[in-house]
Amino acid sequence: MVKLIVGNKGSGKTKRLIDMANQAVKTTNGNVVCVEKGLKLTYDLDYAVRLVDIENYNIHSYDSLYGFLAGLFAGNYDITEVFVDATFKIAGKNPVEFAALVEKVAGLIADNGANITFTVSCDSSELPEGMHQYMI
Repeated sequence: MVKLIVGNKGSGKTKRLIDMANQAVKTTNGNVVCVEKGLKLTYDLDYAVRLVDIENYNIHSYDSLYGFLAGLFAGNYDITEVFVDATFKIAGKNPVEFAALVEKVAGLIADNGANITFTVSCDSSELPEGMHQYMI
């Protein structure tokens, strides 16, 4: 299942993501991964959350981000939760391309029952109408 945490800067999106990731570690039988730009969350996340600094992988577009996420799932079938912080900072602020990524990722994880949560810094009205079904 794809989930979106949407809000403007300073609205508590990252805090909510941290809480969700730390709770997921306690409740899931699989692996929990958090993808972020930089390592700001190192001390906020439970030690069991696999923290990935996306800057180490030269990801700057939504196509490359999709490939990266697909590679995560291909390399570890035990992943049950993925959290992606500051999605627009990673691949650029393009709501249409982001919507296409979400649809592709939804297809990617449909068969394995994993969850992926993105934080998106914008007003919900800036996203295409089809994205509203994923907002939490």
